[in-house]
Amino acid sequence: MSDTMKAATPWHLWAVGVISLLWNAFGGYDFVMSVTQGETYWRASGMTDAMVAYYNAMPTWMYVPWVLGVWGAVAGSILLLMRNRLAAPAFALSLIGAVVSLGYGLANPMPPLPEAMAMMSYMPWVIAAIAAVLAAYAWTMGKKGVLS
Repeated sequence: MSDTMKAATPWHLWAVGVISLLWNAFGGYDFVMSVTQGETYWRASGMTDAMVAYYNAMPTWMYVPWVLGVWGAVAGSILLLMRNRLAAPAFALSLIGAVVSLGYGLANPMPPLPEAMAMMSYMPWVIAAIAAVLAAYAWTMGKKGVLS
């Protein structure tokens, strides 16, 4: 569709876009803090010695899916708000990163978590599910002509 024939923007695109950007901006913050401050940041977040050792032992190649997951989602959120058709591929890259990270976590389980952090064991599943929903949403908006 040309810009003059672009479908009207539904109200939910703005809601999904803003909520997505807020959610994924925290992921970006967590990534930057983890990379720049590492152990200091993790300990301030309440991680145990075993959890810090787990994250310190993460192989270098795992940064690829982590970067795709985090920054693909941030880019997808911004592109969605811009009504740009590249939002769908950006969210798809984010989903790939989330699924690879989930797979790594299943193959290499985290050490037991303190009760206060028990929810953290579910977060990779939540992140992958949200990534899938956002990718599907952006794809649907593209098919409806809302994104160009």
